[in-house]
Amino acid sequence: MTNAEPTNASSETPQRRGFGVDVGGSGIKGGIVDMDTGQLIGDRVKLPTPQPATPKAVAKTIAAVVKEFDWTGPLGVTYPGVVTHGIVQTAANVDKKWIGSNARDMISSELSGQDVTVLNDADAAGLAEERYGAGRDATGVVVLLTFGTGIGSAVIHNGILLPNTEFGHIEVGGKEAEHRAASSVRDRRGWSFKKWAKQVTKVLIAIENAMSPELFIVGGGVSRKADQWVPLLKNRTPVVAAALQNTAGIVGAAMAATRDVTH
Repeated sequence: MTNAEPTNASSETPQRRGFGVDVGGSGIKGGIVDMDTGQLIGDRVKLPTPQPATPKAVAKTIAAVVKEFDWTGPLGVTYPGVVTHGIVQTAANVDKKWIGSNARDMISSELSGQDVTVLNDADAAGLAEERYGAGRDATGVVVLLTFGTGIGSAVIHNGILLPNTEFGHIEVGGKEAEHRAASSVRDRRGWSFKKWAKQVTKVLIAIENAMSPELFIVGGGVSRKADQWVPLLKNRTPVVAAALQNTAGIVGAAMAATRDVTH
């Protein structure tokens, strides 16, 4: 029996790793990602989001998270708004000082010039869910919607991200989609899932009429109770709950940094 050692060595593929940071309203969390499986390698680190959450303060906190792991490779970071070429364009639910700031350069300067990719948080979640989560077997156009304080969105076509869609701000029946169907609207008005699902259906149909996706993935905290409201939806396109939950942002950010999907 002959088994040449060089053949064995060459057949072993080294583990591909990435690093992502997910910036949220209450916490900034990051970790190392196995890019073959979409699983975190070891524990994540979470630090409180500084208040006020100014660009400089957040950049310092992101750097502190990264330094916990001694990570020096490409870094992906999520932001809750529109980002183009590292420049923040909107700040709907965060400090207005973010608008016009070069988040990519600001974070990089806190990390000795490390390579940084910044992308919308829903886009990051969409990338992760399409590759490793609820959309991993889907083809064609997949739309992820996150239901929380507002409605975030991501559109992926066969693994390619169309960045910075803002379906939460489209007009549906004379009202912004997120003012009609965000999870916060249901909480504030004390609606049943049945009543809220009617509003979500209107939003999904509006998106269907515009782009005919193959699949909707619904995320956000309310997706944990998807069995109570997804079956009540009356739109045409299949709807499934997000699978990765609170790791999706970290995983998607790492994907963006390693695949350069936003450049």
